Amino acid sequence: MEEIRELIEKYALQNAVKYNAAPKAGAVMGKLMGEHPALRSRAKEVSPLVAEVLAVVERTGPEEWQKRLEAIAPELLAELSEKKEPDKGLPALEGAEGGVVMRFAPNPNGPPTLGSARGIIVNSEYVKKYGGKFIIRFDDTDPVKKRPMPEAYGWYLEDCAWLGARPDLVITASERVEQYYPIAEELICRGGAYVCGCPQAAFKEHKDKGVECRHRSQSVEENLELWKGMLDGTVAEGEAVLRVKTDMHHKDPAIRDWPAFRIVTAPHPLVGDKYRVWPLLDFESAVEDHLLGTTHIIRGKDLADSGSRQRYLYQHLGWQYPRVIHWGRIKIHQFGSFSTSKLRKAIEAGEYSGWDDPRVPTVRAMRCRGIRAEALRKFMIDLGVGETDISISMDSIYAENRKIIDSEANRRFFVWDPVALEIEGDVPALAQAPLHPAIDRGFREIPAGNRLFICKSDLEGLKVGDNIRLKDLCNIEISSLEPARARFLARDMGQRTKIIHWAPLDGPKVRVLRPDGADEGFGEAGIAEELGQVVQFERYGFVQVNGVGEPIVAYFAHR
Repeated sequence: MEEIRELIEKYALQNAVKYNAAPKAGAVMGKLMGEHPALRSRAKEVSPLVAEVLAVVERTGPEEWQKRLEAIAPELLAELSEKKEPDKGLPALEGAEGGVVMRFAPNPNGPPTLGSARGIIVNSEYVKKYGGKFIIRFDDTDPVKKRPMPEAYGWYLEDCAWLGARPDLVITASERVEQYYPIAEELICRGGAYVCGCPQAAFKEHKDKGVECRHRSQSVEENLELWKGMLDGTVAEGEAVLRVKTDMHHKDPAIRDWPAFRIVTAPHPLVGDKYRVWPLLDFESAVEDHLLGTTHIIRGKDLADSGSRQRYLYQHLGWQYPRVIHWGRIKIHQFGSFSTSKLRKAIEAGEYSGWDDPRVPTVRAMRCRGIRAEALRKFMIDLGVGETDISISMDSIYAENRKIIDSEANRRFFVWDPVALEIEGDVPALAQAPLHPAIDRGFREIPAGNRLFICKSDLEGLKVGDNIRLKDLCNIEISSLEPARARFLARDMGQRTKIIHWAPLDGPKVRVLRPDGADEGFGEAGIAEELGQVVQFERYGFVQVNGVGEPIVAYFAHR
């Protein structure tokens, strides 16, 4: 009942702080039963306990409610300050009634980030809604500036499966380059492309001034001969590119005669030196969308120029361009850029331990921290596909995740920044603590005795003569702070008093990796039984146990 009493106090204080008034029994009872359905069968037993706890809370005031809630359940205090946005969900797609072909097209130069997760989830969700085909297409035709990582191809597919977005088809552009060459030749024959030998700086000057270069008027035969030279090695790297004809007087210089192919002799990580003429992204992506029958494209509004350029290609070839939805950028306060290239450089420089470091915004890191795929899916779907840039906090994802893991996670003791406490008297040798406060999963046994660890921060908040309760063990009276000593009072809880947790002196060392650093200390031995599981370290937060060596290693999820 001690655990249930704590839950009641948390919800009572949250209610009191929210309305700046004494908590209402009905509201507290409703919250308790809603968050912990297993307690509904014990409503008659719990109701008097609610009345008892509320009577204690009512004797204090708003300032004390705020302080107490911050001390015992800061996550509930944070919940009150979260701005609740109405669920937007995914709007209907025009022209989707007969099914859709949607694609997510990453460059595999690292694993998926949270930004990638949004694209993966939303595209796959539309396919689930309308039927059709969800494609993962690796746009990996830049072997130099955005050089692919061989491992990243598998990472993407692994994370897609974990996110519940297993693709119907996987396409790798670097393995299909030969399919692009006939299309380039057709484009040349239709007068829609030409081989340009201008140095890059010279063409930029032409482009900025809206002046056609001398190569633009070459005959089809001349262009085909030069194109052949690019392919067979007669034309050297840097001497020529194939350009798509657009409008050299277009108001946006970025649209004017854009490059479709260039010569790159550096080997590709996947296909080696099989090809020397590589398509640039706008050409490869546009052609693949046509070949794969893509019906709808979701892309960032910052990529609107890509659509403008690609439409010229489609016009030259007589193709119909897919429907396009532009969405705004997503920014998460706790992280900086989602740029995979920047993250890769930082990892290679030793700033992060790897792609699953809890400080980086990758799906792999979220998985290691115990964030559930269902939480990410719901969150990303609720964001919708609007053009407005979105700035959010990870707290919104944490709130979704907490709803999923709270009932599943066992409770365990972890003492960070530990201080040894010596207790005089008949302290029980063994404590029995429930594995979950509201769900009957049995108890865990924790060795106790006259010497234990407590958190330094808890000791600093005490003074000689204070009575406190060691959670699930006994009540004590502080007799000395330096060294830390106390006197045993009673096993039973008795009157309401401050409750702190503890750890056995011979408990295993535990290290918790957090987005903002690391905490080290000691925990109960049962933590080693939770490998790969999310647990709640009481009075600390949810973590996922990822290693049970010396020390035990856990990744922090959230409060």
